[in-house]
Amino acid sequence: MKYVSTRDKDIWVDSAQGILQGISKEGGLFVPTSLPCLGDLGNLMDMDYRELALYVLESFFPSLGNEDLEEAVNKAYDNKFTSEDIVDIKKAKGISFLELYHGPTLAFKDMALSILPQLMKLAKGKKGVDREIVILTATSGDTGKAALEGFANVEGIKIIVFYPEDGVSKVQKLQMTSQEGDNALVVGIRGNFDNAQSGVKEIFSNKEFKDLLEENNYILSSANSINIGRLVPQVAYYIYAYIQLVKAKEIQLGDQINIVVPTGNFGNILAAYYAKEMGLPVNKLICASNDNKVLTEFLRAGQYDINKDLILTSSPSMDILISSNLERLIFHLSNGDHKLVREKMEDLAKKGYYEISDLNSSDFYGNYANEEEVSQAIKEMFDQGYLMDSHTAVAYSVYKKYREETKDDRKTLIASTASPFKFGQKIASSIGIHSQDRDEFSILEEISKLSNIEIPENIRSLKEKEIRHKKVIDKNEMKDSIMEFLKVGGRND
Repeated sequence: MKYVSTRDKDIWVDSAQGILQGISKEGGLFVPTSLPCLGDLGNLMDMDYRELALYVLESFFPSLGNEDLEEAVNKAYDNKFTSEDIVDIKKAKGISFLELYHGPTLAFKDMALSILPQLMKLAKGKKGVDREIVILTATSGDTGKAALEGFANVEGIKIIVFYPEDGVSKVQKLQMTSQEGDNALVVGIRGNFDNAQSGVKEIFSNKEFKDLLEENNYILSSANSINIGRLVPQVAYYIYAYIQLVKAKEIQLGDQINIVVPTGNFGNILAAYYAKEMGLPVNKLICASNDNKVLTEFLRAGQYDINKDLILTSSPSMDILISSNLERLIFHLSNGDHKLVREKMEDLAKKGYYEISDLNSSDFYGNYANEEEVSQAIKEMFDQGYLMDSHTAVAYSVYKKYREETKDDRKTLIASTASPFKFGQKIASSIGIHSQDRDEFSILEEISKLSNIEIPENIRSLKEKEIRHKKVIDKNEMKDSIMEFLKVGGRND
């Protein structure tokens, strides 16, 4: 299995190097030269989640070794997940909600970030790397804490997370700023997620800075979904969910389903696309956006325009204008036209805009939900006995629009990506709880009482945690923060 760069397919690496490196030297993302085939789904029916995850990882990362991958899977998907099956599928109003948030940070990012540290350690051993790995990550809320949880106190690895100071929920911020571990640094950015993400990408593309780190025995890598080792584990839960629907007699083996994904950086829905291309019977991939609807515009008209203000919404993990993984999709849909990808990414960097009129994206449907629609969706499902967070509400709202437009009534799976208790203010205002000028935890207590669902302990305990990370900087100070943390001398402007 080879991985090539989306911007220069003459550059290729094996899976171990792709995981370690994170991003290609010229800024492209690594993609497999071909996707593995699932074969007869009937052969997968008796697999539990761990076995299926191993099957997927072996298919994509054969160079890491079967026995080592099996040990990595067992370490990743252990009792830190509160669901015995790792993920849950709940049914409400005839729709199946794939709950991906039963891990330690209560967000779907745990599904991949629990195993990424294990994959990196394997890759490091396979490549004979003796340098310390520095994980550099920008987050719109959930990736940061999940990465911190996975990498904190891991020997031979340091982790640095940048987040938009005013662009995450209160609970998300508390989760990150209270993070323990001598190898972890969390820094707020004055600006939005795109500022943080573009700053990280600039650092990855800065050869002089990377050389300086290597001289000091460090190697840069990423825990964002730009890293192929972060993206691939997400493929497993879509295959697993399909099998569970068959087992529950919701569908027959071979029936097509729709999959709805609340989408920001395009990684989660790209994993669903990979599953479809591998042979999972999927009819339509429904890409749900919030008010930052750049993906809706692209999927409907082929135009990607970020020359607009980022809107801060109640679904902060989707408050993104530059969806990094869309680059991978363009590469795949253009039959590996790396020159096209490079040209469009250069246009995006220079002009904030590109257009592709002849890209066949018919596998996808795109639409968005505004804040009023999100509130209505939360209230509607709450009245039906199902409590969902604001990101899942975006997905449900867009699914309703899809259903109304197409009259397509086939079985649908909605990716439920975060615990509702991470977004108490929006939940409260949507279901009629007074929240103005109230303490976040008292709001969560009332939500818990009304929904008859206990506040997850990992959120309840935040109330007593010490704030350890207080630094807030401008984007242009990111390199200095890294150098200070790593004790690397000299400036590199």
